[in-house]
Amino acid sequence: MKTKTRPKVLFFDVNESLLDLNVMKKSVGKALGNREDLLPLWFSTMLHYSLVTTLSEQFTDFGNIGAAALQMVAANNNITISKEDAKEVMTAFSSLPPHPEVKEALTVLKDAGYTLVSLTNSSTKGVETQFKNAELTHFFDERLSVEEFGKYKPAKDVYNWAANKMGVKPNDCIMIAAHGWDIAGAIWAGWRGAFIARPGKQLYPLAPLPEINEPNLLLIAKKLIALKA
Repeated sequence: MKTKTRPKVLFFDVNESLLDLNVMKKSVGKALGNREDLLPLWFSTMLHYSLVTTLSEQFTDFGNIGAAALQMVAANNNITISKEDAKEVMTAFSSLPPHPEVKEALTVLKDAGYTLVSLTNSSTKGVETQFKNAELTHFFDERLSVEEFGKYKPAKDVYNWAANKMGVKPNDCIMIAAHGWDIAGAIWAGWRGAFIARPGKQLYPLAPLPEINEPNLLLIAKKLIALKA
């Protein structure tokens, strides 16, 4: 990594980056005929249709998209699930636990004087509940949801809006996420990037590389606090 100065604001993706989605395997798997292996397909379908919504200049709550995606995955596997049952499965989304190293990493970054902001596709109420249940609320100076802006990441406008919201320039921001598409979107918007290379997650090969690439958030935190103030 090239020697750089500290970014002014650390932006964090939430789902899969800070919070462990794997605990939903049981609830999603049960709804899909005990097919826990379909969890990644369900989540990628949810992300896919959040982009469809944005490109079509529409906006629907992320939880509703998740429920719809669950019905789509079910139908493609000859499984019937009602709209009501699909929405019920989504309630588990509010109780995801943090990955094991997350609290220690956030403590280190907070103690180092960094400004911490979450930037998520989850709804405002959704991320508030998620952070409360995961006991992460006190770490963050601001919680930003795309719901307030009306477009989903990785639309470039979302990153511009978030930077403006915090009163900083794009190159003063760094996106910390476990999704290659989120890192790519942020870098193409003029931000810096730090990739959490969690199991099964990959960077997009056609996008510029982020300056930090580590398997967990604590290792990323250590690199960030080593940067010159």
